[in-house]
Order: sequence, then C-alpha cells, then structure tokens
Amino acid sequence: MGKLDGKAAIITGGGTGIGRSIALTFAREGADIAVCGRTLSTLNEVVNEIKTIGQRAIAIPTDVCVKEQVQNMVKKTITEFGKIDILVNDAGIGRFGLIVDLPEEEWDAVVDTSLKGTFLCMQAVGRPMMERKFGRIINISSIMGIRTARPGQSAYCAAKAGVELLTKAATIEFTPYGIRVNCIAPGNIETPIYRKGRTQAEIDQWLASAKSAPIGRAGEAQEIANVALFLASEDSSFVCGECIVVDGGRNAKMA
Repeated sequence: MGKLDGKAAIITGGGTGIGRSIALTFAREGADIAVCGRTLSTLNEVVNEIKTIGQRAIAIPTDVCVKEQVQNMVKKTITEFGKIDILVNDAGIGRFGLIVDLPEEEWDAVVDTSLKGTFLCMQAVGRPMMERKFGRIINISSIMGIRTARPGQSAYCAAKAGVELLTKAATIEFTPYGIRVNCIAPGNIETPIYRKGRTQAEIDQWLASAKSAPIGRAGEAQEIANVALFLASEDSSFVCGECIVVDGGRNAKMA
C-alpha cells in the first residue's frame, strides 16, 4: 500500500530537478501523474520512468504563464484520470541582476512563471477540487522568499515571497472545502538548473555557499520530494497554510 494509492497529481516543472523527483516519488507511492512543463522531451522521459513503476502518466506541455494552457492542462488531466487530487506548483525560473540594471522583461518572466503561474494553476484546479471537497496543493517557494543573501536577487525573492503569502491566502479560501494548501521553501538544492549556463567557477562558488549551511552541504531533490510526499499524504492531516523551510539549517544561521 502506497501513501498516495488511487490519487491523481499534476506536477508543474515536472521534467527536471525537484519536480521530476516529486513526480517519481508520488508515482512510487501509488499516484498517477500528469507531468507538465515547457520541454516535451524531458516530460516524456519522466513519463516513461513512471510507467516502469507501474503507474499511469501523461506528458502535458504547458507554459504556466498562459491561462489557456493551464486550463488545457487541467482539462486533459481530468479527462485522463477522472479527477485531480494533488497539485504541485514547481515551475519557476531565475533571472538575476541589480534593480537598476534588470530589464523589465526579465522581471516579468520571473514573476509571471513563479507567482502568476502558481495563481493560475490554483485557480484552474480550485473549482474541481471544491466540488469534490478534496485537494492537496503544494507550492514550491525558496529560502530566498524569506531572506536574500546577496545583490541581484530582487525578482526571484519578490516572486517567491509572493508564493508564500499566496499560500496563506489560498488556505483561508480553500481549507473549508477540504483542500489543504502548503508551501515548501528549499535552500540550496543541487539540480541541473544550478549548473545550466554557469561556468565551473560559478558552480564551485555556489557549492561553497551551500556548504556554509550548518548541515555542511547542498540538499538533494529527493529531500524536497520527501517533504512534498508528507504534505500530499494523510501524514500531514492537520497541516495547512504552512511554509516548511528545508535548507539544512541555513535560515537558522542567518548568514
């Protein structure tokens, strides 16, 4: 018996990194998965892995910034699985630069993907979940939604902070309908996104920063997936409106 037997889940940003780990973890616990994101090839890879586990899975190319694509994502998932029990909002991007230098389109890309995308996805699954009086929504924020460590992080910090407060606002609206909404704020997690477009020197600097956490290392995507499973399952039956920080103690150190 898995903790998510018979459940159907949408995972945005599900093709790589944390989203991929969450999708595979949920599948191992008995859930059918709609793997969603912008790159079909990576989505299909995850779908194939899930099918080898023995669960149903579909790939739905989706840009969460576009309302029509989000609505299509929800419609296809319901058509395929008959329902949506769990939504994980993991889609997000990073664009960095000083406030005085950051192009407006870069700001918009970050805020639209992380914050507006989370809103649109919750909006789209909200009514189907309310009608069934059941749902689990897990938003992926960041430790950078709580504090910033260096210059050039304004767009990412603002977007992730917005996700955390949006989680609390959604809790007030959704919990009376049996829908629990929570948030995870990861610290430094070693995923492909942190290596993409960076020089080896920049990667080494990032890893050194990760080691400054009390635990002394970067986290792994699976460690975030484990917390997501807790929030999606009945193990967290009295947890709602919370932002769980998973950062190896870095926020406690405040440096």
